[in-house]
Amino acid sequence: MQQAPRRDQRDQRGASAVEYALLVAGIAAVICVAVYAFGSIAAVITHSNCTQITGATASTIHTSCG
Repeated sequence: MQQAPRRDQRDQRGASAVEYALLVAGIAAVICVAVYAFGSIAAVITHSNCTQITGATASTIHTSCG
């Protein structure tokens, strides 16, 4: 027969869950900072590539590369 899990084992599992949640939250924060920091740079690069590929002029950039 198995014995019921002891209280300290359950506490350890709860602590592990909290640690994993904090780890996930930390990773999400790093991703948010990276997107915020590099998002505008990526937009400039993709817009520049779009204009080079389409050969868009200044008046058509907004509509074709939007």
